[in-house]
Amino acid sequence: MVSRRPTRATTARQRILTAAKEELVATGELEVAGVCRRAGVSIGLPYRYFDNRSALLVAVVDEFYLQLWQAALGPEYPQSSWAEREQARIKDWVAFLYTEPLSVLVLGGLTGDSAVAAANQRQLREITDVGATNIARAQRNGELSASRDPQLLSAAVLAGVHAATATALERDERPTPHDLAIEIWLFVKGAVGLRN
Repeated sequence: MVSRRPTRATTARQRILTAAKEELVATGELEVAGVCRRAGVSIGLPYRYFDNRSALLVAVVDEFYLQLWQAALGPEYPQSSWAEREQARIKDWVAFLYTEPLSVLVLGGLTGDSAVAAANQRQLREITDVGATNIARAQRNGELSASRDPQLLSAAVLAGVHAATATALERDERPTPHDLAIEIWLFVKGAVGLRN
């Protein structure tokens, strides 16, 4: 039987990633020296696992989206209709984003270079593809009008949900997760042309 215990390198890499996330949340910036202080590692150790500051930021973005996938995009929702599944997904989406401290930075446009922007766009394309698949399935089942392009509709809906969530997170007085989920569902319902 193969041991699943993390290796020393895996543990060190994760400590650096965790410290990078903490540094971003605390300061809004990613300074490698600050990450090293938080992780309690030498100034050169992050470069053993990440080629440069940009690669570390990309890893933070990728980990953020991995957690979002696990919370709201990857699970199978047992509800019988597309509308019920999407309402459950939106509820989980909002719950994750409200509890994840990096949400404000990632949704608000995490600063970085072109590699960071490309990583964010890659993740958003994957989410759009999942949405398009779900919309196309609902169209085949007669739950949504087949006259709309699923890919374009998914991209438009994701952009609206993304902007609404970022706006809510940046407010001094945020709506409750329940209220935001309702607002987002009403938007999605209208965007896809769901009449019920």
